[in-house]
Amino acid sequence: MVLNPKQTTVAYRCPHCGAGIMSLVDPFLLSADMVKLKCDCGKSEMSVVYSNDGKIRITVPCIFCPNPHSFVVNSSVFFGKELFVLPCPYSDMTIAMTGDVNSVKAELARSELELLNILEENGLDSFEALHVSDGERRELTDPQIFDIIMFVIKDLDAEGKIYCRCENEGEGDFEVEVLDDGIKVSCKRCGASRVIPTDGLLAANAFLNADSLTLE
Repeated sequence: MVLNPKQTTVAYRCPHCGAGIMSLVDPFLLSADMVKLKCDCGKSEMSVVYSNDGKIRITVPCIFCPNPHSFVVNSSVFFGKELFVLPCPYSDMTIAMTGDVNSVKAELARSELELLNILEENGLDSFEALHVSDGERRELTDPQIFDIIMFVIKDLDAEGKIYCRCENEGEGDFEVEVLDDGIKVSCKRCGASRVIPTDGLLAANAFLNADSLTLE
């Protein structure tokens, strides 16, 4: 199904209060300015920018990770799909979507049920509980999870499943750095990197099921 090219619906879920935020986006207005979707709670926002190369650059706050994720999408996909979802690169959970308004509403409802189940399974009573606030660091309940994340990184490296910006696949030379709130994986050749967060139980657990790791 091809949508009316004049507009599409964009949505994301606030990591703090859990509300689904939706807005119509017009390509003509987007080409002139940045579009921001802000949650009424005032703690999160999603930005959409039309770049000179004709692509859409999207920055989305994440339910699981401490930092937002950035995506680059072709304008034909952004405005032309009935439903196009953007997942967290660690958990593969939908954190933003674009498309027909009814399809977007349905995906928001589906993803909300999925997230509520995750909260219940982890003994959490709110979306806010997923995040570190007021400078306090939430310790992981499983003392072995740090070692398991390191094992997954080494396993992905051995299988050639870590991707970077090197021109030819397999050229990457990767190193691991332990930070206060995560584990940083970098390519010494092209400089691409990504931090796997370890300051939230769900974000760390989500990475354990990852089948690849893309550095930016």
